[in-house]
Amino acid sequence: MRKGGVHTSSRIVLAALLALPGTAHAQAATDALAQAITAGDVPGARAALDAGTSPNQPLAYGETPLARAVETQEPAMTALMLEHGAKPDTADAEGLTPLALACERGSAVIVGQLLDARADVRKAGPDGTTPLAVCARFSSAATAQRMLSMGAKADAPDARGQTPLMWAASSGGVDAILHLLKAGAKVNGVAKEGFTPLFFAIASGSVDAPRVLLDAGADAAHRGPENTSAVQLALYQKNWRAAELLVERGLVGKADFAEHDRNGEQPLHAAAAGGDEALVSLLLAKGADANGLTGASRIKWVTEANFGMPPAPVPPTPPLLIAAQHGQVAVMKRLVAGGANPAFVAENGVNVVLAAASGRSAAALEEALALAPDANVANGKGATALHLVLDGGMHGQLAPMLRVLAAHGARPDIANQRGTTPAQMAEGGLATVKAVYDQVFGQKGAPVLASAHP
Repeated sequence: MRKGGVHTSSRIVLAALLALPGTAHAQAATDALAQAITAGDVPGARAALDAGTSPNQPLAYGETPLARAVETQEPAMTALMLEHGAKPDTADAEGLTPLALACERGSAVIVGQLLDARADVRKAGPDGTTPLAVCARFSSAATAQRMLSMGAKADAPDARGQTPLMWAASSGGVDAILHLLKAGAKVNGVAKEGFTPLFFAIASGSVDAPRVLLDAGADAAHRGPENTSAVQLALYQKNWRAAELLVERGLVGKADFAEHDRNGEQPLHAAAAGGDEALVSLLLAKGADANGLTGASRIKWVTEANFGMPPAPVPPTPPLLIAAQHGQVAVMKRLVAGGANPAFVAENGVNVVLAAASGRSAAALEEALALAPDANVANGKGATALHLVLDGGMHGQLAPMLRVLAAHGARPDIANQRGTTPAQMAEGGLATVKAVYDQVFGQKGAPVLASAHP
């Protein structure tokens, strides 16, 4: 219920405050203001201010009423604080100013209110981060443009060496990037960790942001941490379109196609695992080897307490087997059309069928058997595709994969090097897996013909 523009509850609180002596009255008034701001009670906050409560009295952790108003993301509350004389540049105990906070929360309207109040656009936080950098990432491009016009430095680095352009690039903000570049931001600045604006843009998942930076002269040959190239970073981040952009522009050469990354993969391997047919086709067209093999990682594996031992080495593997393992049927077909050898067998005896069997795609397994039609091929440990499918446990593709193998004549009585047959695996494994196995192969191991199709 309201009366005269002020909540009735607020009038009661104010009446009680006026009855308090000195210091107690002041603290209670400040608390009432803080509560009204938090509740989004603009009339209540106005009543507290009109009663003489200071809008600059620090709240908990050195926060100012203005900063708390910014937190509400309610422009009317922020305007109220400023109208009553709130200082726009007072930082909290952590050194965060209302402007920096407003930029982080994103409201362009509230940022504009603080700029109208002549908030200091150059006042950096303890780690050197400027309001411009934060706004370039989280708020509108127009706010960044206005800050630049008010004297914000386009290239002011923070403690990590990250500039506003890097902050803008990290969110893929094309317009903010353009404003910063026009203001003289260095397109090839390097942060302390070795990242450039282009790398931040790639990591954002955008393709437009990397394109704008490349058009402005970004160095695509720069290497980041662990000697990571721009295209490798795009592949790590699964930013397929950014990787495609780099390849299309001729910024990835044959030497790059053959280089092994921190995972021991070449670009075509990573694209095959991700299933991006367009990128795979482009890489093949530009000269990537359809039969190129994975190799040793450039990064030394570090033993961690939770693991204790490094992972087992993976034998040299071509993209086709990786695509099969990841269930990428369209890519499997494209690789074969591009010259991939469907008869390849890795050092551990794994071929395309066994690679597909270790994944979770009946369609990939069917495609693999079309390429190498032997459902009973075994790896170096004597494990057949049926062993591998059962070893994968219960999942949505288990039944379809078993039906594919049954239709292609997979035998449940072939023992691996340990002397274990697929039938024995099913019998001694999870009840859910055994139930699915029995539906396809029958309790005695003979395929149930009515179910022997994908």
